[in-house]
Amino acid sequence: MAFCICTPQSKAVTCWKAISSLIKNGLLFKGSAEQIRPFLNVRFGYKKASYIVEARKFFTEDGKLKIKKKIQEIKNAFELREWLVENVKGFGLKEASHFLRNIGFEGLAILDRHVLKKLKEYGVIKEIPKSLTKRNYLEIENEMKKFSKRLKIPIEELDLLLWSGETGRIFK
Repeated sequence: MAFCICTPQSKAVTCWKAISSLIKNGLLFKGSAEQIRPFLNVRFGYKKASYIVEARKFFTEDGKLKIKKKIQEIKNAFELREWLVENVKGFGLKEASHFLRNIGFEGLAILDRHVLKKLKEYGVIKEIPKSLTKRNYLEIENEMKKFSKRLKIPIEELDLLLWSGETGRIFK
């Protein structure tokens, strides 16, 4: 979750290094926003540090994993994504999709600027929207699903393929 909070407008590798440093230094689960901030060499690091601290509440509720309970309660990936967007500060549709995909959910697209650029290049979308509103995200995700079916490549593999084609690497 912390990794996904860090990724907007920041490089994935940089975010992963930051999270790894937080783990190594014992701060991911116990550090204050002020202690975490120096490790976040990402855009909007001050906000993201506070979002990480606040996100911890989703992992403990009277000693129980609150997020696990919510996942068991809401089995539909799209409904769960909506819940995450509404409840986790720093999560938009992309970050919530990314988090859910990392924990095993399927059928959701991670639409970042790299994937959008490739979708435009392949004619799936006419243009890259100036801002990715909820409506735009869902429309593009739907078009990507159709494209995925035509290619016979699952959407979760297709966005990684498009992302790696644009960035030149395969990463998380």
